This record gives sequence, C-alpha cells and structure tokens, in this order.
Amino acid sequence: MSKINRRDFLNRTPAAALGVAGGVTILANPASARATPANDRLGLAMIGVGGGRGHSLAIGFLERGDCQVDYICDVNRQLHEPRAKEYAARQGGKRPKCVQDFREMLEDPAVDAAVIATPPHWHALATILCCRAGKDVYCEKPQNHNPWEGRQAVAAARKYDRIVQIGTQNRSAPYNLAAKQYLAEGKLGKVHLCRVFEQTHESNFKWGPDTEPPDTLDWEMWNGPAPARKYNSAIHVRWRKLWDYSGGQMSYQGIHQIDLARWLCGVDYPSSVYCTGKRFTPGDAETPDTQLAVFEFPELVMTYEQTEFTPYMLRSDSGIRNGDIFPYWPQNGTRIELYGEAGVMYVGRMGGGWQVYVRTKDRQPVVKDQMYGRYPDPHHKENFVVSVKGRKRPNADIEEGHRSLLLVHYANISCRLSGRTLQIDPKTEQILDDPEAMRLFRREYRKPWVVEEAV
Repeated sequence: MSKINRRDFLNRTPAAALGVAGGVTILANPASARATPANDRLGLAMIGVGGGRGHSLAIGFLERGDCQVDYICDVNRQLHEPRAKEYAARQGGKRPKCVQDFREMLEDPAVDAAVIATPPHWHALATILCCRAGKDVYCEKPQNHNPWEGRQAVAAARKYDRIVQIGTQNRSAPYNLAAKQYLAEGKLGKVHLCRVFEQTHESNFKWGPDTEPPDTLDWEMWNGPAPARKYNSAIHVRWRKLWDYSGGQMSYQGIHQIDLARWLCGVDYPSSVYCTGKRFTPGDAETPDTQLAVFEFPELVMTYEQTEFTPYMLRSDSGIRNGDIFPYWPQNGTRIELYGEAGVMYVGRMGGGWQVYVRTKDRQPVVKDQMYGRYPDPHHKENFVVSVKGRKRPNADIEEGHRSLLLVHYANISCRLSGRTLQIDPKTEQILDDPEAMRLFRREYRKPWVVEEAV
C-alpha cells in the first residue's frame, strides 16, 4: 500500500484476535463499522459496477469501515460519476479514480485488492492479471468461462501467492458451518444421495437488430475474450443465456447450490457426469431452461435439477421462512437434500438454515438451525479481509471454487453433446477418450484478450 507499509498492514492484527479458527472466520456482527483511520484501510479497485452485484459489493465493503474504493473500473463511463460521488460520500470525501480499462490500475501500489464483478467471460483473465500485478482478488461466481482457464487462474493465484476469494457466500454462513459440523460428526450417518434444486422463473428473449454501442460504452473491452461480434443490446443484458459469455442458469445461480452441496458432502472430482436438458420456452437464448445432471462420485451420487419456467417457486432470501418447516419446502426454489442412513437434511441457501428429519409420527424436525438465518454476505467479506491481513486462504478459496464449477462445466458439455456420459480423470480434470468433449474444454481467445499458457 502507498498509505502504509503493506507488510505492516497485513501483520497489524493477529489472526487469533480476528477470530480465525481452523480456516473459518465467524463474527457475531461482521457488518459493524470499524473506526479505521483512512490510511489504514484496505484499498480496493472495483472492476465492474454496472450490474447490481458489483455496486452492492462496493457498498458492502465500504460499510465495514476498514476498506476504501480507490478505483472504479467500468467499461461504461456513464457510471463513473454517480458511483464515484456515492462512494466518496461513504469514505470521508475521498473520490475514487475512474477508468474504463481496469489494467490502468494494476501498477498502482495504493490498490491492495481487486473486486471483480464483470460478466464471467472476463473473470479468469482479470483474476490472472490482478494476481500477476500483486493484487489479492475477490471474484464473483462463476469465476471462469471454461475448465481450462479456471485451472490457469488457480495457477496464477498460487504462483503469485495471492488471496483469491470466490463469491460463494454459503461457505461463510454460520448456519452452514453448523450443518457441516453436524455431518462431520456422523450424526446423519453415511450419505449416499444428494439432490440439488434450482427452480426459478427466467424469461427468454428475442434478438433485436445490431446497433452501434452507446458512446459511453467501450464495447470492444466489454466483449473482451469472447468472439468478435457487433453490439446488440440483448447481449449486454442477456449474456448469461449465451454460451460465448456464460454457462446458463446452472453457472449463474445453480453454482451456489452445487458448491454448497459439494462442500457439505466432502467430495472433489466425479468419476462420471451425465446431463440432459434443453430450452422449452420460445426465444433466442442458447442455454437450457431445463436440466437434469447426475454426478457419480466414489462415495455418493449427486443430482442437479433445474427449471426456469416455474414462477410459483419462490426464490426468496430464505430457504425456510419464519420457522416454517417441511410442508413449506416445495415453495422454495433453491434447496439441497442430503439423504443419510440416520436421517435426511434439508439445507436452504441465502439465509434458509437447515433441518434434519427422521421417521416420526409428527414429522417435526429433530434438528432445526435457523439462528443465523441471514444473508451471509457480511461474513464472506469479513473472511476475505481477514484472509488478506493474515495471509490465510479464505473460506471460498479459488481452488475450491474451481472444483465446484468443474461440475457445471462437465454437465453443460454433456448436455451440449446430447446427453453423452463423460468419464473424468481426477488427476488431470480432463474428459477421457472424448476429443469432441475436450474441444469444449477451452475456448479460442482473440488478441489481446488471451489467457496464456504461462500465467
């Protein structure tokens, strides 16, 4: 940092005082403001503040009191002034620098960490460049566009000894940590089946005509590593339904449930993956609105079921709401079910808590943990800041995020190949004896937006 010696900053607070135990950080009130002098704050560069997520992350970090936004990096300069004004008002009047190309901030020692909230086709390359420049990274999910570049981003984090936290907040939620502990103690018995559900309502779209991009938008930079194409407002808004930019709903939201399920179950690489699905709702979206995937692990079978045409499924901020129990579960669109020998555990994302059932006459849960049923974003930011200061790997380390996202990639590849079963080599992460599937394992990059072989 230019404001204070970086090493002094990182070592200022002992890990024990920060509440780090076993690699997990839990604070009773992580969102509480800290009276941190301006020159001691963690300097952040926000890469992408146009979508709701990037702006929300900026506000969340500023609310902590120990972070400040030094750069606003967004390809749409129309956002610069309103964001700069709002962030300055929240950090004692200090105005962030505004750039359209985030690479302009890479050599600035005032920036300690980058927060990446662009569309996912940019995530891996931005992470690699930031790690190479000595910046720690908070990267939104999904953290890559394809399996190959995902492993490259992990390699960069390790090579440059950077802290990289992925925005899968479930790993920092106290109630999920309690569920993980319950499973680790063997109270549910051996689990051989895990079901993951992503049920929501996502409309399709129709292409309009290509047009010239707005004067304020650097479209070439926005398109970045994706194949060259003319500007179309539908791409700018509906990118997550197009293969060049994303992996569909499974990658955009389903990854939250898949990552939580994989973590709770304690599994890494599947031995085989099968996925079928298609888009039934009319329109021009490429990715499926309906998917069913089966992941076979040595220890268990995991399934993933997705529907995008179910408006009656309530995607609220709570999986189990207001103490309601099992009869209300079907109303919630995102959940995980773990079937053990001694009971079944239902886990709700986004503050939903978890419950365990056995065969009883009244069908009431034998365990119900909703004490910390709040959105775990503050805990996740807390874990990132603590990890940066203590140089400890965060709860959602990039390696763990990469392994979870591999499940999504494998499933999408299987689905795009008409439901072909893929055999996976856990040592290389590659698909065995299937050149056609491996052609979907990485993309062709266009200069200068290239993920290189040597990170």
